Amino acid sequence: MDNTVELEILGLSSNSTQSGSFTLVLGESEGKRKLPIVIGMFEAQAIAIEIEKIIPNRPMTHDLFKAFSSNFQFTIDHILISDMREGVFYAKVMCQSSYKKVEIDARPSDAIAIAVRFDAPIYCTNAVMSEAAIEFTEEDEKREQEASGISKTGKRESTGKGKSQEASLKDFSLDKLNQMLEKAIGNEDYEKAARLRDEINRRN
Repeated sequence: MDNTVELEILGLSSNSTQSGSFTLVLGESEGKRKLPIVIGMFEAQAIAIEIEKIIPNRPMTHDLFKAFSSNFQFTIDHILISDMREGVFYAKVMCQSSYKKVEIDARPSDAIAIAVRFDAPIYCTNAVMSEAAIEFTEEDEKREQEASGISKTGKRESTGKGKSQEASLKDFSLDKLNQMLEKAIGNEDYEKAARLRDEINRRN
């Protein structure tokens, strides 16, 4: 696409300066620039559980959007982070059916939560990248990866706390782990659910 760059999700971490918010870090597929966007807790959760392939008990808002698209036979071609005004990012969801294309205005966080469900590419205009993207030093990148809940490959990175929790999970039977996973999903504790799922997968 002319005048745009393709981005991929590099990490998602809690924001230390804004309580209840998270920083989503996007990076150029072919380049070194990174685009950090502060998003809300709900949208961060919606992105994280899809990357982790955790299925909630009931459909979340973005899952509902996907169900609509399936039943009304349209899909998502791509999403575009199109503008930035006074520090606020703007995005468009590019919807497509067999006979029509439509652009829908959206917050980038919602657009990206939708994109990961459709495996749709994420683009950003060169103008926004020039204004808001940054190039991390190697030290910055290491620190970002250590703080991130999700690595570039989409896998949750382990911390010291996570390792101790994983060690304790080994003491439970597979049946008990499955019961705990069901309970964690029911309580919408998706971070715990991800750890339980990983332990179950290691045993299967």
